[in-house]
Amino acid sequence: MSHCPPHRGQPRRASVHTLGCRLNQSESSLIVERLEAEGYDVVPFGEPADLGIINTCTVTGEADAKSRQLVRSFIRKNPGAYTAVIGCYSQMGYKVLSEIEGVDLIVGNQEKLSVLDYVAAGKNDAPLIVRDRIERDDFTMEIVGNGEVTRRANLKIQDGCDFMCSFCIIPFARGRARSRAMDNLLDDARQLLDRGAKELVLTGVNVGTYAYEGQSIVDVVDRLNALDGVERIRISSIEPTTIPEGLFERMADSHHALVPYLHIPLQSGSNRVLELMKRRYSREEFMAFIELADASVPDLCIGTDVLVGSPGETDEDFMETFRLIEDSPIAYAHVFKYSERKGTPASRYAEKVGPQTMNRRSAAVRRLSDAKRRAFYAARLGQTAEVLFEHQENGFWSGYTGNYIRVAVRSKEELVNEVRDVRLDELKGDFALGSLVETPALTT
Repeated sequence: MSHCPPHRGQPRRASVHTLGCRLNQSESSLIVERLEAEGYDVVPFGEPADLGIINTCTVTGEADAKSRQLVRSFIRKNPGAYTAVIGCYSQMGYKVLSEIEGVDLIVGNQEKLSVLDYVAAGKNDAPLIVRDRIERDDFTMEIVGNGEVTRRANLKIQDGCDFMCSFCIIPFARGRARSRAMDNLLDDARQLLDRGAKELVLTGVNVGTYAYEGQSIVDVVDRLNALDGVERIRISSIEPTTIPEGLFERMADSHHALVPYLHIPLQSGSNRVLELMKRRYSREEFMAFIELADASVPDLCIGTDVLVGSPGETDEDFMETFRLIEDSPIAYAHVFKYSERKGTPASRYAEKVGPQTMNRRSAAVRRLSDAKRRAFYAARLGQTAEVLFEHQENGFWSGYTGNYIRVAVRSKEELVNEVRDVRLDELKGDFALGSLVETPALTT
């Protein structure tokens, strides 16, 4: 092993690239904060850097390929840099990654947040592989970072999954379900709020299974709601069988910070396919649940995930999925094409669906999703909603309402991380154009 830390005596340049889910994004942000705390100059991925960290995804074969492509691209552009590959693909595909010339470090999910401890030793002649068994115990996380937070902040509350759906590799890549200690996640939330965060997004692999010392996800949102400075709490994605109806009450309560938003993976609207997938609900149960949610929470936005082309899915099965989305209060759908994952039960199913059929089905769901999203937006034109602004581009500020309508307004004001009342005026592409509602001046 050679020791050659880059540019000794001056700030080193580091860049981090993240593939995959919001949980990965949450973990990458913690790594960025630690990099900054240790004196690194964190630069956008693609700029010259002395250290590259690629946080990988393995949910599909395409994600594996994209991970490899990004690793090779970074090494090609930064031949003398230290290259660390971390995350889910590092956990499952470490042998393939170790064959890429120039990779210094491969870290699985158990130790990924400690990546800088291994980087400190300097470049390696052969990749150092750190792929420890993933622990099953509940956990705490080191809280780092002192910079200003100017956008929605991810808050990791859970990791792993016990559900073992037949198509999914994630329980193998992330381990069994475990929860973050309540005091630790509250301390993290307080620090994020002190640094300026207005919205906390709860992340995990299966957040609805949160269970720590008798406390559930309802307790998490209530404890967070009691903190000074929190304006919004959002649940990133939650399995349909894990949602307590108590969340509906809180979403419907204008004095509670939990926003009226649920992203609930459906995967299929066919009972036959749901059974093959080893999902834990029927089509009828899913519909009854989201209809109850829609009736219980005013202005609720319900999004979903759909997996098309899983082994054995017929045209009739697909049309059941399509019609469920069409006839339900679902406002949008993310669609994914089935990707065979070695070691999963579905990889042994004989009845495969061809790529052209998958493409056709996914395109149909995307068109339906676009139409449903536009209808959801259009139904709210003329209304006033609170928008948390995040970005400015071409004279427009953009952000999201509590129920996840993407809004853009033209303004010369500095609106980053501001929550403002906006009247929704018209549809434009995939967002609603709005205008700021000026707060009347107080008279004495």
